Amino acid sequence: MNMRHLAPFALVALLSACASGPQPAEWQLNAQGALREAVLAYLVGNDRVANAEFTRARADIASTGRPDLLARAELVRCAARVASLDIDTCPAYQALAADAAPPERAYATYLSGRWQGLDANLLPPQHRAVPGSSGAANVLPGITDPLAQLVAAGALLQAGQLSPAGVATAVDTASAQGWRRPLLAWLGVQLQRAEAAGQGDEAQRVRRRMALVTQGGVRAP
Repeated sequence: MNMRHLAPFALVALLSACASGPQPAEWQLNAQGALREAVLAYLVGNDRVANAEFTRARADIASTGRPDLLARAELVRCAARVASLDIDTCPAYQALAADAAPPERAYATYLSGRWQGLDANLLPPQHRAVPGSSGAANVLPGITDPLAQLVAAGALLQAGQLSPAGVATAVDTASAQGWRRPLLAWLGVQLQRAEAAGQGDEAQRVRRRMALVTQGGVRAP
């Protein structure tokens, strides 16, 4: 798997933010590797590894004494949770928000789905069109990074702007990557909508898919 697809913008920014020369510092390399492993483990449903790797990443970043960088790392974890519809207020980031830079603050707002007053120009390029898209029919397929696409879908869902086609796109993306946690979550959305619409056959089909994914060791949210 190409691991570069596992990182939202905050991970990339973390690695380039403090480089004083062509050779990255050891903490940067260590933090990059740990964050990548943490995100991947979380997406496939391995909480033990995810928590251990993120703890390692936090320790490396904390060695710099830079709360702004730690805030970026917390946004990586928040983004993975939004992609998996494991929604909360991102309290670990909020504890560091006072020291976050404007792009990180904008991204945190974007993840929440509360976009009033959001300056989309501060977002990563792949997300800038999402807040003004009024749905996902065209915007999600245009996001080529699979994790970024799922993050956008999660943000759209919270904003109440995700179409059925957008849910299907999120399901297909999570399935193609073999990411059990977001796949179960997005299948759950499909199931709820099918049941609400009285589509019994479709609901049964989705339940069969969820049962198959659950055999991999992840429970539905």
